[in-house]
Amino acid sequence: MKNDNNMDADKNIKTYDVNGNLTQGVEILPLDSIVPNPDQPRKKFDENLLEELAISIKNQGLIQPIIVCPMGNGKYKIVAGERRYRASKKAGITTIPAIKRYYNDREIKEISLIENLQRQDLNPIEEAQAYKALIDEFGFTQEQLADKLGKSRPVVTNSLRLLTLNPVVIDMVINGRISAGHARCLTSIKDYVVQHTYALACCDKQLSVRQLELMVRNYLKTDPNDEERKKKAIPELTIELKDLANIMQRKFGTKVNAVGNNNKGRIYIDYYSPADLDRIYEILDKIN
Repeated sequence: MKNDNNMDADKNIKTYDVNGNLTQGVEILPLDSIVPNPDQPRKKFDENLLEELAISIKNQGLIQPIIVCPMGNGKYKIVAGERRYRASKKAGITTIPAIKRYYNDREIKEISLIENLQRQDLNPIEEAQAYKALIDEFGFTQEQLADKLGKSRPVVTNSLRLLTLNPVVIDMVINGRISAGHARCLTSIKDYVVQHTYALACCDKQLSVRQLELMVRNYLKTDPNDEERKKKAIPELTIELKDLANIMQRKFGTKVNAVGNNNKGRIYIDYYSPADLDRIYEILDKIN
């Protein structure tokens, strides 16, 4: 038996089309018969937003039904609408309006990925992972995928580049510590250590994307002919000097070069703006 609160909540459920008319072909299914899609591209759900939606569902009913695929044994897999499903559970609703569609597993995964991408509420890494899944599993080219989603090819390409980042930096993007704009700047740096140190500098100094772009541009700026001449003129550094330069590079979060040998030489610490110089000075001051 349902309690009175659940019965009242279930009576509130109404579904409408875009013109405000009651939706036809919608069935009311038990919430406990619904099974989340394990291939759901969105892995993190904002609990505050879920709570807001749950309150709305409890008071006004669910405006848009979820789409499910029958699995047999009275169970239905979510094709689209997991956020609505989760919010309904929070609201204490025991039934949910749903539209049944028959798809195979491959179709369910493709539709789920595209539906989530079209809603544009994935974090940048989840979005990139969804693009990659569609390309890897369904054979889309970047151009085809862009056309299918109504996006430009550079948008897809730049998004996929985020997946080449240091996994630690990827986590920083997922957790909102750095923006997608900052992360795209860092994809030009192939050294994982430098990527991470620059990402940390973004957090510590609250660098703008423009400031980071300048730092990365200067870091990458080299003269190929000059570099070739240096390779011929300067003997290879000893292991000790290489290790020291690497330690300093991690510590200061910037490019560090060493010239010489264990007896005599120079160490160069790069900085790319007054703010960057202040940051290095603060690090040295703490060491003192």
